[in-house]
Amino acid sequence: MARNFLKLAATAAMAALMAASASAQSLIRDTEIEETLREWTNPILEVAGLNPNDVGLYIINDPSLNAFVANGQNIHIHTGLIIAAESPGQIKGVIGHETCHIACGHSVSRQRAAGVAMRPALLSIGLGILAMAAGEGGAGAALIGSSQQFAALNFFVHTRAEEATADAAAVEYLTQLGESPRGLVEFFEKFRYQEVLSDARRYPYFRAHPLASDRIRTVRQLAEDSGMMDVQPTDREVYQYQMMRAKLIGFLDTPNKVAREYPPSDQSEPARYARAIAAMQASDIETSLTLIDSLLEDEPDNPYFWELKGQVLFESGRTAESVKPHKRSLELKPGAPLLLINYARSLNARAEPGDIEAAEDALRKALIAEPDNAFAWAQLAITYEEQGRRAEAQLATAESAYSVGDIVRANRFAHFAVQSLEPGTPDYRRADDILMVTDANNPDNRDMYRRRGPGFSLTVQ
Repeated sequence: MARNFLKLAATAAMAALMAASASAQSLIRDTEIEETLREWTNPILEVAGLNPNDVGLYIINDPSLNAFVANGQNIHIHTGLIIAAESPGQIKGVIGHETCHIACGHSVSRQRAAGVAMRPALLSIGLGILAMAAGEGGAGAALIGSSQQFAALNFFVHTRAEEATADAAAVEYLTQLGESPRGLVEFFEKFRYQEVLSDARRYPYFRAHPLASDRIRTVRQLAEDSGMMDVQPTDREVYQYQMMRAKLIGFLDTPNKVAREYPPSDQSEPARYARAIAAMQASDIETSLTLIDSLLEDEPDNPYFWELKGQVLFESGRTAESVKPHKRSLELKPGAPLLLINYARSLNARAEPGDIEAAEDALRKALIAEPDNAFAWAQLAITYEEQGRRAEAQLATAESAYSVGDIVRANRFAHFAVQSLEPGTPDYRRADDILMVTDANNPDNRDMYRRRGPGFSLTVQ
Protein backbone atom coordinates (compact mmCIF):
# COMPACT_ATOMS: atom_id res chain seq x y z
CA MET A 1 0.00 0.00 0.00
CA ALA A 2 2.77 2.42 0.97
CA ARG A 3 4.70 1.57 -2.21
CA ASN A 4 1.66 2.32 -4.38
CA PHE A 5 1.06 5.63 -2.61
CA LEU A 6 4.71 6.56 -3.08
CA LYS A 7 4.48 5.85 -6.79
CA LEU A 8 1.29 7.91 -7.17
CA ALA A 9 2.67 10.82 -5.20
CA ALA A 10 5.87 10.81 -7.21
CA THR A 11 3.93 10.84 -10.45
CA ALA A 12 1.82 13.77 -9.29
CA ALA A 13 4.87 15.73 -8.16
CA MET A 14 6.64 15.23 -11.48
CA ALA A 15 3.54 16.13 -13.46
CA ALA A 16 3.45 19.48 -11.68
CA LEU A 17 6.83 20.33 -13.21
CA MET A 18 5.75 19.81 -16.78
CA ALA A 19 3.77 22.18 -18.98
CA ALA A 20 0.09 21.38 -19.27
CA SER A 21 -0.80 19.09 -22.13
CA ALA A 22 -2.31 20.84 -25.12
CA SER A 23 -4.92 18.12 -25.33
CA ALA A 24 -6.24 19.19 -21.93
CA GLN A 25 -6.76 22.75 -23.12
CA SER A 26 -8.62 24.25 -26.05
CA LEU A 27 -6.70 24.99 -29.21
CA ILE A 28 -7.23 28.10 -31.30
CA ARG A 29 -7.68 27.38 -35.00
CA ASP A 30 -7.48 30.40 -37.26
CA THR A 31 -6.03 30.58 -40.75
CA GLU A 32 -4.73 34.14 -40.43
CA ILE A 33 -2.94 33.62 -37.11
CA GLU A 34 -1.59 30.21 -38.09
CA GLU A 35 -0.20 31.54 -41.37
CA THR A 36 1.44 34.51 -39.64
CA LEU A 37 3.14 32.31 -37.05
CA ARG A 38 4.18 29.79 -39.70
CA GLU A 39 5.66 32.56 -41.84
CA TRP A 40 7.76 33.63 -38.86
CA THR A 41 8.58 30.14 -37.57
CA ASN A 42 9.50 28.15 -40.68
CA PRO A 43 12.69 30.11 -41.51
CA ILE A 44 13.85 29.65 -37.90
CA LEU A 45 13.20 25.91 -38.11
CA GLU A 46 15.10 25.66 -41.38
CA VAL A 47 18.15 27.52 -40.12
CA ALA A 48 18.11 25.21 -37.07
CA GLY A 49 18.31 22.21 -39.42
CA LEU A 50 14.70 21.09 -38.97
CA ASN A 51 12.06 20.31 -41.59
CA PRO A 52 9.09 22.68 -40.98
CA ASN A 53 6.71 19.96 -42.17
CA ASP A 54 7.84 17.79 -39.26
CA VAL A 55 7.23 20.41 -36.58
CA GLY A 56 3.73 21.08 -35.27
CA LEU A 57 2.72 24.56 -34.17
CA TYR A 58 -0.24 24.87 -31.81
CA ILE A 59 -1.97 27.94 -30.36
CA ILE A 60 -3.47 27.27 -26.94
CA ASN A 61 -6.36 29.36 -25.66
CA ASP A 62 -4.86 30.26 -22.29
CA PRO A 63 -4.38 33.78 -20.87
CA SER A 64 -1.25 32.80 -18.97
CA LEU A 65 2.10 33.60 -20.53
CA ASN A 66 3.69 30.38 -21.73
CA ALA A 67 5.32 28.53 -24.61
CA PHE A 68 6.75 25.04 -24.57
CA VAL A 69 7.76 21.98 -26.59
CA ALA A 70 5.83 18.79 -25.87
CA ASN A 71 4.82 15.47 -27.43
CA GLY A 72 7.76 15.31 -29.78
CA GLN A 73 8.45 18.07 -32.28
CA ASN A 74 5.53 20.29 -31.36
CA ILE A 75 5.74 23.93 -30.31
CA HIS A 76 2.84 25.22 -28.23
CA ILE A 77 2.21 28.93 -27.72
CA HIS A 78 -0.37 30.39 -25.34
CA THR A 79 -2.57 33.22 -26.54
CA GLY A 80 -1.52 35.06 -23.37
CA LEU A 81 2.07 35.20 -24.60
CA ILE A 82 1.10 36.51 -28.04
CA ILE A 83 -1.04 39.25 -26.48
CA ALA A 84 1.58 40.17 -23.85
CA ALA A 85 4.43 40.44 -26.36
CA GLU A 86 5.03 43.93 -27.70
CA SER A 87 6.61 43.22 -31.09
CA PRO A 88 7.11 40.53 -33.71
CA GLY A 89 10.71 40.23 -32.51
CA GLN A 90 9.65 39.21 -29.01
CA ILE A 91 7.50 36.38 -30.35
CA LYS A 92 10.24 35.30 -32.76
CA GLY A 93 12.76 35.28 -29.92
CA VAL A 94 10.58 32.88 -27.92
CA ILE A 95 10.01 30.70 -30.99
CA GLY A 96 13.76 30.60 -31.60
CA HIS A 97 14.36 29.53 -28.01
CA GLU A 98 11.77 26.74 -28.21
CA THR A 99 13.14 25.65 -31.58
CA CYS A 100 16.48 24.90 -29.95
CA HIS A 101 14.81 22.63 -27.42
CA ILE A 102 13.82 20.48 -30.41
CA ALA A 103 16.95 20.89 -32.55
CA CYS A 104 19.32 20.52 -29.58
CA GLY A 105 17.71 17.30 -28.35
CA HIS A 106 16.59 18.69 -25.03
CA SER A 107 13.46 16.54 -24.85
CA VAL A 108 15.52 13.41 -24.20
CA SER A 109 17.90 15.06 -21.76
CA ARG A 110 14.98 16.60 -19.87
CA GLN A 111 13.47 13.18 -19.35
CA ARG A 112 16.74 12.12 -17.75
CA ALA A 113 16.83 15.32 -15.69
CA ALA A 114 13.29 14.69 -14.52
CA GLY A 115 14.31 11.25 -13.25
CA VAL A 116 17.27 12.67 -11.36
CA ALA A 117 15.18 15.54 -10.00
CA MET A 118 12.64 13.14 -8.51
CA ARG A 119 15.15 11.43 -6.21
CA PRO A 120 15.04 13.97 -3.35
CA ALA A 121 11.30 14.36 -3.92
CA LEU A 122 10.80 10.62 -3.44
CA LEU A 123 12.89 10.75 -0.29
CA SER A 124 10.73 13.59 1.05
CA ILE A 125 7.55 11.66 0.24
CA GLY A 126 8.92 8.51 1.90
CA LEU A 127 9.85 10.41 5.07
CA GLY A 128 6.39 11.98 5.05
CA ILE A 129 4.71 8.59 4.90
CA LEU A 130 6.87 7.33 7.78
CA ALA A 131 6.01 10.42 9.84
CA MET A 132 2.30 9.93 9.21
CA ALA A 133 2.59 6.26 10.16
CA ALA A 134 4.24 7.36 13.42
CA GLY A 135 1.33 9.63 14.20
CA GLU A 136 2.91 12.91 13.07
CA GLY A 137 0.28 13.75 10.47
CA GLY A 138 1.13 17.45 10.21
CA ALA A 139 4.83 16.86 9.75
CA GLY A 140 4.17 14.08 7.25
CA ALA A 141 1.86 16.24 5.19
CA ALA A 142 4.42 19.05 5.17
CA LEU A 143 7.16 16.71 3.95
CA ILE A 144 4.97 15.32 1.19
CA GLY A 145 3.85 18.82 0.22
CA SER A 146 7.47 19.98 -0.05
CA SER A 147 8.38 17.14 -2.41
CA GLN A 148 7.18 19.11 -5.44
CA GLN A 149 9.43 22.03 -4.53
CA PHE A 150 12.43 19.71 -4.10
CA ALA A 151 11.75 18.16 -7.50
CA ALA A 152 11.38 21.57 -9.18
CA LEU A 153 14.60 22.93 -7.70
CA ASN A 154 16.58 19.89 -8.79
CA PHE A 155 14.96 19.81 -12.23
CA PHE A 156 15.87 23.44 -12.90
CA VAL A 157 19.46 22.83 -11.77
CA HIS A 158 19.78 20.16 -14.44
CA THR A 159 18.08 22.22 -17.17
CA ARG A 160 19.70 25.62 -16.54
CA ALA A 161 22.48 24.82 -19.01
CA GLU A 162 19.88 23.91 -21.64
CA GLU A 163 18.12 27.24 -21.14
CA ALA A 164 21.41 29.06 -21.73
CA THR A 165 22.01 26.96 -24.85
CA ALA A 166 18.53 27.73 -26.15
CA ASP A 167 19.02 31.47 -25.53
CA ALA A 168 22.28 31.47 -27.47
CA ALA A 169 20.78 29.39 -30.27
CA ALA A 170 17.81 31.77 -30.61
CA VAL A 171 20.21 34.69 -31.04
CA GLU A 172 22.20 32.70 -33.60
CA TYR A 173 19.14 31.62 -35.60
CA LEU A 174 17.84 35.18 -35.89
CA THR A 175 21.31 36.53 -36.74
CA GLN A 176 21.68 34.01 -39.56
CA LEU A 177 18.33 35.16 -40.91
CA GLY A 178 19.49 38.78 -40.87
CA GLU A 179 16.98 39.65 -38.15
CA SER A 180 17.43 41.39 -34.83
CA PRO A 181 17.65 39.36 -31.62
CA ARG A 182 16.62 42.45 -29.68
CA GLY A 183 13.13 41.03 -29.14
CA LEU A 184 14.41 38.17 -26.99
CA VAL A 185 16.33 40.61 -24.78
CA GLU A 186 13.32 42.91 -24.51
CA PHE A 187 11.05 39.98 -23.65
CA PHE A 188 13.30 38.86 -20.81
CA GLU A 189 13.80 42.38 -19.51
CA LYS A 190 10.07 43.13 -19.62
CA PHE A 191 9.36 40.21 -17.34
CA ARG A 192 12.49 40.19 -15.19
CA TYR A 193 10.31 41.14 -12.19
CA GLN A 194 8.99 37.57 -12.33
CA GLU A 195 12.20 36.40 -10.67
CA VAL A 196 11.28 38.07 -7.38
CA LEU A 197 7.78 36.54 -7.28
CA SER A 198 6.97 33.30 -5.53
CA ASP A 199 6.82 30.27 -7.77
CA ALA A 200 3.03 30.11 -7.46
CA ARG A 201 2.66 33.70 -8.70
CA ARG A 202 4.98 33.43 -11.69
CA TYR A 203 3.74 32.96 -15.21
CA PRO A 204 4.11 29.29 -16.28
CA TYR A 205 6.77 30.28 -18.82
CA PHE A 206 9.06 31.66 -16.13
CA ARG A 207 8.54 28.69 -13.85
CA ALA A 208 9.91 26.44 -16.58
CA HIS A 209 12.34 29.11 -17.91
CA PRO A 210 13.59 30.84 -14.72
CA LEU A 211 15.14 34.24 -15.27
CA ALA A 212 18.22 35.55 -13.56
CA SER A 213 20.22 38.75 -13.97
CA ASP A 214 23.27 36.91 -15.29
CA ARG A 215 21.12 35.10 -17.86
CA ILE A 216 19.68 38.40 -19.13
CA ARG A 217 23.15 39.98 -19.24
CA THR A 218 24.48 37.04 -21.25
CA VAL A 219 21.62 37.21 -23.77
CA ARG A 220 22.07 40.97 -24.15
CA GLN A 221 25.81 40.57 -24.74
CA LEU A 222 25.24 37.86 -27.35
CA ALA A 223 22.62 40.02 -29.08
CA GLU A 224 24.89 43.08 -29.11
CA ASP A 225 27.81 41.01 -30.43
CA SER A 226 25.60 39.85 -33.33
CA GLY A 227 25.68 43.32 -34.87
CA MET A 228 21.97 42.96 -35.72
CA MET A 229 20.40 44.71 -32.74
CA ASP A 230 19.23 47.73 -34.74
CA VAL A 231 17.61 45.79 -37.60
CA GLN A 232 13.93 46.74 -37.64
CA PRO A 233 10.99 44.43 -38.38
CA THR A 234 9.41 44.87 -41.78
CA ASP A 235 6.18 46.82 -42.21
CA ARG A 236 4.50 43.52 -43.11
CA GLU A 237 5.61 41.90 -39.86
CA VAL A 238 4.41 44.83 -37.78
CA TYR A 239 1.04 44.75 -39.55
CA GLN A 240 0.74 40.97 -39.09
CA TYR A 241 1.56 41.29 -35.40
CA GLN A 242 -0.93 44.11 -34.83
CA MET A 243 -3.75 42.29 -36.63
CA MET A 244 -3.04 38.96 -34.90
CA ARG A 245 -3.02 40.60 -31.47
CA ALA A 246 -6.17 42.62 -32.22
CA LYS A 247 -7.97 39.49 -33.39
CA LEU A 248 -7.10 37.55 -30.25
CA ILE A 249 -8.11 40.42 -27.97
CA GLY A 250 -11.38 40.87 -29.87
CA PHE A 251 -12.32 37.22 -29.51
CA LEU A 252 -10.95 36.47 -26.05
CA ASP A 253 -11.37 39.65 -23.98
CA THR A 254 -14.55 41.34 -22.77
CA PRO A 255 -16.08 44.19 -24.81
CA ASN A 256 -15.07 46.63 -22.06
CA LYS A 257 -11.44 45.55 -22.25
CA VAL A 258 -11.53 45.80 -26.03
CA ALA A 259 -12.96 49.33 -25.78
CA ARG A 260 -10.15 50.36 -23.42
CA GLU A 261 -7.45 48.86 -25.63
CA TYR A 262 -9.02 50.07 -28.90
CA PRO A 263 -11.25 53.11 -28.17
CA PRO A 264 -13.61 54.41 -30.89
CA SER A 265 -11.22 57.31 -31.46
CA ASP A 266 -8.69 54.79 -32.81
CA GLN A 267 -9.60 54.28 -36.47
CA SER A 268 -6.64 52.09 -37.37
CA GLU A 269 -7.29 48.73 -39.02
CA PRO A 270 -6.29 46.69 -35.95
CA ALA A 271 -8.62 48.76 -33.75
CA ARG A 272 -11.60 48.39 -36.08
CA TYR A 273 -10.81 44.68 -36.46
CA ALA A 274 -10.86 44.14 -32.69
CA ARG A 275 -14.04 46.19 -32.22
CA ALA A 276 -15.81 44.37 -35.08
CA ILE A 277 -15.05 41.01 -33.46
CA ALA A 278 -16.04 42.24 -29.99
CA ALA A 279 -19.32 43.58 -31.37
CA MET A 280 -20.05 40.18 -32.93
CA GLN A 281 -19.29 38.50 -29.60
CA ALA A 282 -21.73 40.91 -27.91
CA SER A 283 -24.41 40.17 -30.58
CA ASP A 284 -24.23 43.77 -31.85
CA ILE A 285 -24.39 42.53 -35.41
CA GLU A 286 -25.02 45.79 -37.26
CA THR A 287 -22.08 47.52 -35.57
CA SER A 288 -19.89 44.55 -36.39
CA LEU A 289 -20.92 44.50 -40.05
CA THR A 290 -20.46 48.27 -40.36
CA LEU A 291 -16.90 48.00 -39.05
CA ILE A 292 -16.12 45.02 -41.31
CA ASP A 293 -17.44 46.87 -44.35
CA SER A 294 -15.18 49.82 -43.48
CA LEU A 295 -12.23 47.41 -43.40
CA LEU A 296 -13.24 45.94 -46.75
CA GLU A 297 -13.36 49.43 -48.24
CA ASP A 298 -9.70 49.80 -47.28
CA GLU A 299 -8.70 46.23 -48.22
CA PRO A 300 -11.26 44.63 -50.54
CA ASP A 301 -8.92 41.71 -51.24
CA ASN A 302 -8.28 40.72 -47.62
CA PRO A 303 -9.62 37.15 -47.30
CA TYR A 304 -9.82 37.32 -43.51
CA PHE A 305 -12.17 40.32 -43.54
CA TRP A 306 -14.47 38.36 -45.85
CA GLU A 307 -14.13 35.31 -43.59
CA LEU A 308 -15.15 37.39 -40.58
CA LYS A 309 -18.13 38.85 -42.43
CA GLY A 310 -19.29 35.34 -43.32
CA GLN A 311 -18.90 34.26 -39.71
CA VAL A 312 -20.89 37.21 -38.38
CA LEU A 313 -23.72 36.56 -40.83
CA PHE A 314 -23.75 32.81 -40.14
CA GLU A 315 -23.71 33.14 -36.37
CA SER A 316 -26.46 35.76 -36.43
CA GLY A 317 -28.76 33.36 -38.29
CA ARG A 318 -28.33 34.91 -41.74
CA THR A 319 -26.95 31.69 -43.16
CA ALA A 320 -27.95 32.27 -46.77
CA GLU A 321 -26.14 35.63 -46.80
CA SER A 322 -23.03 34.06 -45.29
CA VAL A 323 -22.29 31.90 -48.34
CA LYS A 324 -21.13 34.75 -50.57
CA PRO A 325 -18.46 36.22 -48.24
CA HIS A 326 -17.14 32.75 -47.40
CA LYS A 327 -16.91 31.97 -51.10
CA ARG A 328 -15.05 35.24 -51.65
CA SER A 329 -12.57 34.43 -48.88
CA LEU A 330 -11.77 31.18 -50.69
CA GLU A 331 -11.32 32.95 -54.02
CA LEU A 332 -8.69 35.12 -52.32
CA LYS A 333 -7.09 32.25 -50.35
CA PRO A 334 -7.68 29.11 -52.45
CA GLY A 335 -7.46 25.75 -50.73
CA ALA A 336 -7.24 27.02 -47.14
CA PRO A 337 -8.77 24.12 -45.16
CA LEU A 338 -10.51 26.18 -42.48
CA LEU A 339 -11.99 28.52 -45.08
CA LEU A 340 -13.24 25.52 -47.06
CA ILE A 341 -14.94 24.20 -43.92
CA ASN A 342 -16.58 27.57 -43.20
CA TYR A 343 -17.89 27.69 -46.76
CA ALA A 344 -19.21 24.13 -46.58
CA ARG A 345 -20.97 24.80 -43.29
CA SER A 346 -22.80 27.76 -44.82
CA LEU A 347 -23.75 25.70 -47.87
CA ASN A 348 -25.06 22.89 -45.64
CA ALA A 349 -27.19 25.40 -43.76
CA ARG A 350 -28.52 27.14 -46.87
CA ALA A 351 -29.26 23.85 -48.69
CA GLU A 352 -30.31 25.36 -52.01
CA PRO A 353 -30.05 23.19 -55.15
CA GLY A 354 -26.41 22.26 -55.69
CA ASP A 355 -25.30 23.44 -52.24
CA ILE A 356 -24.95 20.00 -50.67
CA GLU A 357 -22.82 18.69 -53.53
CA ALA A 358 -20.63 21.83 -53.39
CA ALA A 359 -20.29 21.39 -49.63
CA GLU A 360 -19.16 17.79 -50.07
CA ASP A 361 -16.54 18.87 -52.60
CA ALA A 362 -15.21 21.59 -50.26
CA LEU A 363 -15.08 19.25 -47.28
CA ARG A 364 -13.27 16.53 -49.18
CA LYS A 365 -10.62 19.07 -50.21
CA ALA A 366 -10.31 20.26 -46.60
CA LEU A 367 -9.91 16.69 -45.35
CA ILE A 368 -7.12 15.97 -47.82
CA ALA A 369 -5.16 18.76 -46.14
CA GLU A 370 -6.37 17.99 -42.60
CA PRO A 371 -7.50 14.35 -42.40
CA ASP A 372 -7.93 14.57 -38.60
CA ASN A 373 -10.18 17.62 -38.57
CA ALA A 374 -13.12 16.45 -36.46
CA PHE A 375 -15.36 19.39 -37.36
CA ALA A 376 -14.87 18.77 -41.08
CA TRP A 377 -15.89 15.12 -40.61
CA ALA A 378 -18.97 16.21 -38.62
CA GLN A 379 -19.99 18.58 -41.41
CA LEU A 380 -19.42 15.85 -44.00
CA ALA A 381 -21.73 13.58 -41.99
CA ILE A 382 -24.43 16.26 -42.33
CA THR A 383 -23.76 16.51 -46.05
CA TYR A 384 -24.07 12.74 -46.52
CA GLU A 385 -27.23 12.56 -44.42
CA GLU A 386 -28.83 15.30 -46.55
CA GLN A 387 -28.14 13.13 -49.60
CA GLY A 388 -29.62 10.03 -48.00
CA ARG A 389 -26.21 8.34 -47.74
CA ARG A 390 -26.76 7.06 -44.20
CA ALA A 391 -23.88 4.54 -44.02
CA GLU A 392 -21.34 7.12 -45.22
CA ALA A 393 -22.75 9.61 -42.72
CA GLN A 394 -22.26 7.06 -39.95
CA LEU A 395 -18.66 6.46 -41.05
CA ALA A 396 -17.99 10.22 -41.14
CA THR A 397 -19.42 10.49 -37.62
CA ALA A 398 -17.11 7.67 -36.52
CA GLU A 399 -14.17 9.52 -38.08
CA SER A 400 -15.15 12.71 -36.26
CA ALA A 401 -15.37 10.92 -32.92
CA TYR A 402 -12.10 9.09 -33.47
CA SER A 403 -10.32 12.36 -34.30
CA VAL A 404 -11.16 13.79 -30.88
CA GLY A 405 -10.35 10.56 -29.03
CA ASP A 406 -13.93 9.46 -28.31
CA ILE A 407 -13.24 5.83 -29.18
CA VAL A 408 -16.50 4.57 -27.68
CA ARG A 409 -18.63 6.72 -29.97
CA ALA A 410 -16.30 6.00 -32.90
CA ASN A 411 -16.71 2.27 -32.36
CA ARG A 412 -20.50 2.51 -32.13
CA PHE A 413 -20.91 4.44 -35.39
CA ALA A 414 -18.36 2.26 -37.18
CA HIS A 415 -20.54 -0.71 -36.15
CA PHE A 416 -23.54 0.98 -37.73
CA ALA A 417 -21.57 1.78 -40.89
CA VAL A 418 -20.19 -1.72 -41.62
CA GLN A 419 -23.71 -3.15 -41.57
CA SER A 420 -24.65 -1.16 -44.68
CA LEU A 421 -21.39 -0.48 -46.51
CA GLU A 422 -20.41 -2.82 -49.32
CA PRO A 423 -17.67 -5.22 -48.16
CA GLY A 424 -14.29 -4.70 -49.80
CA THR A 425 -14.81 -1.01 -50.58
CA PRO A 426 -12.42 1.62 -49.16
CA ASP A 427 -15.17 2.96 -46.89
CA TYR A 428 -15.92 -0.51 -45.54
CA ARG A 429 -12.25 -1.19 -44.86
CA ARG A 430 -11.91 2.15 -43.08
CA ALA A 431 -14.92 1.46 -40.89
CA ASP A 432 -13.50 -1.99 -40.11
CA ASP A 433 -10.14 -0.42 -39.22
CA ILE A 434 -11.86 1.94 -36.77
CA LEU A 435 -13.68 -1.03 -35.24
CA MET A 436 -10.39 -2.83 -34.69
CA VAL A 437 -8.46 0.05 -33.11
CA THR A 438 -11.40 1.04 -30.89
CA ASP A 439 -12.27 -2.50 -29.79
CA ALA A 440 -13.37 -2.66 -26.16
CA ASN A 441 -11.29 -5.81 -25.71
CA ASN A 442 -8.10 -3.92 -26.53
CA PRO A 443 -6.28 -3.35 -23.20
CA ASP A 444 -5.41 0.20 -24.27
CA ASN A 445 -9.11 1.04 -24.56
CA ARG A 446 -10.45 -0.46 -21.36
CA ASP A 447 -10.23 2.72 -19.29
CA MET A 448 -12.29 4.67 -21.82
CA TYR A 449 -15.03 2.04 -21.83
CA ARG A 450 -14.92 1.69 -18.05
CA ARG A 451 -15.60 5.42 -17.69
CA ARG A 452 -18.81 4.96 -19.70
CA GLY A 453 -20.13 2.83 -16.83
CA PRO A 454 -21.35 -0.73 -16.50
CA GLY A 455 -24.57 0.02 -18.35
CA PHE A 456 -22.86 0.90 -21.61
CA SER A 457 -23.43 -1.57 -24.42
CA LEU A 458 -22.18 -1.79 -27.99
CA THR A 459 -25.08 -3.97 -29.07
CA VAL A 460 -26.45 -2.72 -32.38
CA GLN A 461 -30.19 -3.09 -32.74
